[in-house]
Amino acid sequence: MAHKIVVGNEKGGAGKSTVSMHVATALARIGHSVGVVDLDLRQKTFGRYMHNRLSHMAEAGLALPTPQYHDVPATEGDEDAKIHGALAALEPVCDFVLIDCPGSHTRLSQLAHSLADTLVTPLNDSFVDFDLLAHIDTEGDKITGPSVYSEMVWRARQERAVAGGKPIDWVVLRNRVGAQQMVNKMKMEQAVQKLSKRIGFRVAPGFSERVVFRELFPRGLTLLDLKDAGVRQLNMSNIAARQELRELIKALNLPGVAVNF
Repeated sequence: MAHKIVVGNEKGGAGKSTVSMHVATALARIGHSVGVVDLDLRQKTFGRYMHNRLSHMAEAGLALPTPQYHDVPATEGDEDAKIHGALAALEPVCDFVLIDCPGSHTRLSQLAHSLADTLVTPLNDSFVDFDLLAHIDTEGDKITGPSVYSEMVWRARQERAVAGGKPIDWVVLRNRVGAQQMVNKMKMEQAVQKLSKRIGFRVAPGFSERVVFRELFPRGLTLLDLKDAGVRQLNMSNIAARQELRELIKALNLPGVAVNF
């Protein structure tokens, strides 16, 4: 049975597709068979990322470790059947199936969360994004209660428990963090740590805000592909970003994964 990784957050612009692509291709490079699904049937950012990768590989004559992409049609119909059909195609042949969810509340996203073995939630370093997890007071110091996304995860956990599944390992990534030490940044760190104890998730480091991520998308590349794509010498920013990816894969603590890059 494939281990299912769900990347979800009910807000766009948190870096879900970048995280999804880097985690999936890193696992493929380590030597695991990986299947991927994009449930954002309108924008399909992750699907476009995969399409760009396959196109660039064909044009450049590259053979890069690449996940198996299963396209979910954007047609009306039974939402449950769509996701179960994708899993039926991928699970028998994959060690991991990664599902990238839309930045909105949909039936597909709700169902995917209930199927997650590992749930990864990228979170911008902003109280605007934090508000999806929990409400806070006007000073940003006191958590007053859970918010819509946390409640959805709680329901997914309940559904999974009723079905007799193992508990979801929920990991929140502080993503797109700026380099400067600011009061807001420290308050965010404290708030996320407090909330993790209250509603039960682990906190892991995500990616810093870097230009390189925007440059990689058109060719479908990731940080681990740069040398294969002809970059002879990585700059300091690229090296630091690779280290962030290494720490992220370690922090996810996925079964049978030994980081070797």
